[in-house]
Amino acid sequence: MKIDRMQSQLAEGEAFLIISQANRKYFTDFDSSDGYLIITADRSIFYTDGRYIEAAQAKIRNCGDVLSVGRAKETLPAAFKNLGIKTVYTEAGSLPVAVFEKLREILPAAVEAKKTDGAVSALRREKAEYEKERIIKAQRIAEAAFEHILTFIKPGVTEKEIRLELEFFMLRNGADGLSFETIAVSGKNTSMPHGVPTDKKVESGDFITMDYGALVDGYHSDMTRTVALGSVTGKQAEVYETVLGAQKACLDILAPGLPCADADKAARDYIEKAGFGEYFTHSTGHGVGIDIHEAPTLSKASEDILSRGDIVTDEPGIYIPGEFGVRIEDMVFIGETGCENLTKCEKSLIIL
Repeated sequence: MKIDRMQSQLAEGEAFLIISQANRKYFTDFDSSDGYLIITADRSIFYTDGRYIEAAQAKIRNCGDVLSVGRAKETLPAAFKNLGIKTVYTEAGSLPVAVFEKLREILPAAVEAKKTDGAVSALRREKAEYEKERIIKAQRIAEAAFEHILTFIKPGVTEKEIRLELEFFMLRNGADGLSFETIAVSGKNTSMPHGVPTDKKVESGDFITMDYGALVDGYHSDMTRTVALGSVTGKQAEVYETVLGAQKACLDILAPGLPCADADKAARDYIEKAGFGEYFTHSTGHGVGIDIHEAPTLSKASEDILSRGDIVTDEPGIYIPGEFGVRIEDMVFIGETGCENLTKCEKSLIIL
């Protein structure tokens, strides 16, 4: 189906050349560090080397041919010549300039880089049911890790120990890998949106922010929760409730047809009205799938429009330098008329 939709955009003598690992995984459901997918108007051929050919031929079912490839500079030109390709579209956003220029040098066809990224991005945004199920499975593992970590956090535990405990729990309980480098920061370190865990020990009165996710069958989950240890000040409680209100304000309006800039505006306006606008320093959300950051983007500069099948994050935050920060993040599926929150764990303020 995915390859069919790409083929419908091609005329005779044209082809898509898919090289990036994420896009190869998307179209073939086969993950490897090497491979080339050629899509023409009526054919699809996946080439990979001897390390993967047996596994690829056993697993790939949605591609016309799965063939062993030798050196790319010899195999690809011959393939394109035999297929009668005059114009090949490839990925501009995923390829190093040197690779793109090498393709131009070796292929007996005009190599263009304007059409592929948009076509693939549009397809990848519309998550199939099996893709949604994989993301939900990854999210449930992350949520179980959250419930576990609440029993682990206590005074004297370090940020690094919290990170490792989250990661070990997910890997022990079904994750194939981690979505990204886990963020687990506390106290003043929570004022850094992408803070790196340190040897700092958590103390009573600290906020602890954890941003992490699990990888399952090639698909990511992404969640953030901020909890408190021991007690909170009035200002901490106010900031937390402001972020939670902003997160819900965005969540309440997510639906197909909504400009992504309006989704961002809902959260941003809520925070600004509370007097913390200068401390919300990033966009409200992003798409999630095979990559941890995909289209669309929920930001004030975005020109994207939400559509059925999008899976996006809703993650506003407030970060006060030298004091503390709060971020709360859910993943949301955009349905036919509204949205479905895929994140099922508590987000009201937890004080351990």
